[in-house]
Amino acid sequence: RHGYDRGTAERGRAAVSDYTAVRLRVPLRSRQPLPDTGAVLWQPVDDPGHTPLLVLGHGAGSDLTNPILCAVGRGLALQGIPVLTFNFAYAEAGLKRPDPPARLLAVFQDAIAAATERLGTRRPLVLGGRSMGGRMATLLAAEGRRCDGLLLLGYPLHQAGRPERLRTEHWPLLRAPILFVTGDRDRLCDLGLLAAERAARLAAPSRVHIIAGADHGFAIRKSDPRAMADVFADVVDVSAGWLRQAVGSAPTPAGLRG
Repeated sequence: RHGYDRGTAERGRAAVSDYTAVRLRVPLRSRQPLPDTGAVLWQPVDDPGHTPLLVLGHGAGSDLTNPILCAVGRGLALQGIPVLTFNFAYAEAGLKRPDPPARLLAVFQDAIAAATERLGTRRPLVLGGRSMGGRMATLLAAEGRRCDGLLLLGYPLHQAGRPERLRTEHWPLLRAPILFVTGDRDRLCDLGLLAAERAARLAAPSRVHIIAGADHGFAIRKSDPRAMADVFADVVDVSAGWLRQAVGSAPTPAGLRG
């Protein structure tokens, strides 16, 4: 699991900040296979306290150790932005089939509660995740839950080979800024349909960042001259830039102003 055992921390270094990656247990308040689930808090060591807080869910076929989520958590923490990634209860229990949406949403809300309890409620809150996790984030936002932005890493616009079965019926209810990061070979997100649905259904400001040559999991062809580290760096950079521009930060407390 990429070295993130419970109770341990990893430290990284970059020009902007150090970070810690700490395994947590998130209590689950609804009926779930387990009483709690695992999470990783990627936090800047010198957390300024006013940058956005991200809570990101994983896709249906993975868990919080997904390389994309790890890269985003690490990369944004190095830029001063804390990120909480977590396991849905079925994944924590070792089950393959995702739970019904109501159970997934309940775990997502518990993860948000754990993140805001540790890092405060005054900073902007951005929800999102990989594929299914991102879709669950949009459903929470459509319900009117607090959400200052949506970071969608490979949004599953439709089933593979079934472009007529769109997952956009709730989009008119979304109000927070949205960043879609998607590959141009994604079989679950036809780019033409994505453009049409954004125009027809989204009142919220949205942006699309296309990863050339990438599939739904952001994997690139073996013949591609880029390494996956290059793809991950691209995702981190565009996410960080969007967060600063579209979401911003909470007002800096007077005592912290330079």
